[in-house]
Amino acid sequence: MRKIFLTGLRTLEMRDAPPPDAPGERDVLLQVTSVGLCGSDLHYYRTGRIGAQVVKFPFCIGHEFAGRVLAVGRAVTRLAVGDRVAVDPAIPCHDCDQCRANRSHTCRKLRFFGCPGQREGCLQDQIVMPEHTCMKVPASLTNDDAALLEPLSIGLYATRLAPPLAGRSIAILGAGPIGLSTLIAAREQHPASIVVSEPLPNRRAVAAWMDVPRVVAPDELNALALEFDVMFECSGQPEAVDQALHLLAPGGTLMLVGIPETNTVPFNMDLMRRKELTLKNVRRQNNCMEPALDLFLRDPRLPHAMLTHVLLPEQCADAFHKLDTYADNMIKAMVRFN
Repeated sequence: MRKIFLTGLRTLEMRDAPPPDAPGERDVLLQVTSVGLCGSDLHYYRTGRIGAQVVKFPFCIGHEFAGRVLAVGRAVTRLAVGDRVAVDPAIPCHDCDQCRANRSHTCRKLRFFGCPGQREGCLQDQIVMPEHTCMKVPASLTNDDAALLEPLSIGLYATRLAPPLAGRSIAILGAGPIGLSTLIAAREQHPASIVVSEPLPNRRAVAAWMDVPRVVAPDELNALALEFDVMFECSGQPEAVDQALHLLAPGGTLMLVGIPETNTVPFNMDLMRRKELTLKNVRRQNNCMEPALDLFLRDPRLPHAMLTHVLLPEQCADAFHKLDTYADNMIKAMVRFN
């Protein structure tokens, strides 16, 4: 069985690995079909860590994936061999105070795929998952489409966690996969205006194709002389956070969606206090996979637009290098194992 390991900073290797054990009574064995490469994977590739989560090499990364059911445990009732599924890569305990409060995404004992100290990732041929993490997808969705549902669910959750967007002015900082997913979801709430800020021309072009009237480079955003009711920071860059604090209207809300590379980010507390700004962190997604499927089916062209590269497992090292250097106009790369 093929398995992709991060063996050092900016170093990937494909190795042979033993197949997984037979599924437990409530588990399913999946043939991994498509894996999306994510910005958080890139953090581990570049720095070997996200906050306190530090990689011990070698380590298999990856968490955005779809699969086909190869075998089922004896207590599985919702899935059958041959079913194609999108996978929620978070495995909560279902018993802690967070799970009981319908906050399984902040479960005290959460095991998340491709996260050091929790569970290895999905860049491999086969994997065993609990049945409850797998959502059967319709025949109209390709395997790549099914893998795109995970980042789309994050964008959808970010817009649900924000104040109601209808009739408000909003801005999205960063037009990578999460920024574009947030844009797709935000359009559904019919804000009065949307501005997207992105430094890379090819990503600005995709946002403009999604019928956003104002798509600008970050240094052009200030020149618009606009204030925003809600801003979604999707790049993880500290300078974007600072820019958002200056451009938010008094009483505005900043949604922190992107993951910074550093543990701490400075905030202008004087400005935040005088403008009475609200900051909200977005932690992955919470029960948004099925709504993300509905969102996808309303206009599949929109999420398709972020998928720029399809590759084989043997090409992973080159793909991560391109993501790291923003080469070849890569936005979302999909690894096809099947």
